[in-house]
Amino acid sequence: MTETWVEPLGLMGGQAAAAALAADLALPLSGGPLAFSLVRLIGRDAPTLPIPLTEVPEAWQPQVLALTRALPRFAGLEMPCDLGRPLVMGVVNVTPDSFSDGGRGIAESIAAGHAMLEAGADLLDIGGESTRPGATPVAPEEECRRVLPVIRELAKAATISVDTRNAATMLAALEAGAEIVNDITALRHDPAAARVLARSEASVILMHMLGEDPRTMQQDPRYADVALEVAQFLAARVQAAERMGLPRERLAVDPGIGFGKRLPHNLALMDRLPLLAGIGCPIVFGASRKRFLGTLAGIEQAAARVLPSVAAALAAAGQGAAIIRVHDVAETVQALAIWNALASGFEAADES
Repeated sequence: MTETWVEPLGLMGGQAAAAALAADLALPLSGGPLAFSLVRLIGRDAPTLPIPLTEVPEAWQPQVLALTRALPRFAGLEMPCDLGRPLVMGVVNVTPDSFSDGGRGIAESIAAGHAMLEAGADLLDIGGESTRPGATPVAPEEECRRVLPVIRELAKAATISVDTRNAATMLAALEAGAEIVNDITALRHDPAAARVLARSEASVILMHMLGEDPRTMQQDPRYADVALEVAQFLAARVQAAERMGLPRERLAVDPGIGFGKRLPHNLALMDRLPLLAGIGCPIVFGASRKRFLGTLAGIEQAAARVLPSVAAALAAAGQGAAIIRVHDVAETVQALAIWNALASGFEAADES
């Protein structure tokens, strides 16, 4: 059977979405708050141009309607259809060499996590291994030494994700209180990972990376159609995870901005992020402080890329991201409050 995809286009929010929905000119994307009015059909004998919903052939209509279903609560958290905005995931790197915020010790990382929660983070992602291009791998024993004290403390206050590709670290982190595993290799690195996760109740983020090693992922990445190829990869990894015993309701997908992609690839993925909605899992988006944003904005120092990062977060919110992974929580939360007031149809705004 030929693989087919439906790409939602013409996304809108707020009063425009409400009016289009009322006039049967649009459908809600993943239960809302965004709506889409056009689709691009991808597959054999598909039209070459985007078409309005009224012109979708009957054979494609089930796939279109599947895009409207509200997403299950990932790790028990409310989704954008509940909140009217994406969740904000604060990044806590307990590493000496992360690209923008390395050098934190355990006490500093705990303090940073609490500060992010006070600033409005919905959950935290704690990692003990830098995965920047060219980074040296960290043994699970050292990774655990770094992250477990931080997880134990912050799990008392928030939903915690552990950013790791190692099964031993996953198991120890879950025992310490983590509820989500964020694996940049989408369960390809460690054969034991799927067994550990299938025996748990953890939710899992599956990310696209070119290859399985951050040291080589940026060596001449090439794609014929980066958005479609990433979508196909993630759909296949979701199916593989299901075969391993992980139900789809526990899975989220991440296009892996900057992981084996050059600037044009990253921009194409941001522009076509709604294509991933067809997988039926929450979309996680992480572009915070990344090099391509610095290139576009002319900012060399990673920690100074706050405004470009917030701009990318808002763009992702408008393209259907369910969770946005950021270093600068306060600024992102403030910006999303304005976005939410508009995207939710002004209900969140204070009329006074």
